[in-house]
Amino acid sequence: MSRTAEIKLTVELDEENLPTCIEWQASESHEQGATPCQSMLLSLWDSESKTTAAIDLWTKDMTIDDMNVYFYQVIHKMADSYLRATKNSDIANLIHEFGNGFGSKLGLLPKDSSQGLGEVPVDLITLADNHGTRSTN
Repeated sequence: MSRTAEIKLTVELDEENLPTCIEWQASESHEQGATPCQSMLLSLWDSESKTTAAIDLWTKDMTIDDMNVYFYQVIHKMADSYLRATKNSDIANLIHEFGNGFGSKLGLLPKDSSQGLGEVPVDLITLADNHGTRSTN
């Protein structure tokens, strides 16, 4: 049986059209109401034109240190998503290696570290799968 899930983003802007607040909520989430965040990257693939549309936003009070950690985690999340989508572990590992180099260069982890930094980013599909709320049909 098919169904529809919804993800809603709300962005408050100041007089210069800079984001001051970003909130999201998902119909599949167990959280009630909107959840605040300081940054988001949304990429949408158009297979017909072979192009990616993107919306990249961050609040004006997000620190550079937080942005560095955020991008470090996004790079690793991208590697995980790529592996799940393609099953190509060689390229996924290459993306992880790039992420580790990025993190090391920024001083987020020791130069010889292969360990990650911080919590694993939230993946809404995995979150729904883990809670048994996503249909596999």
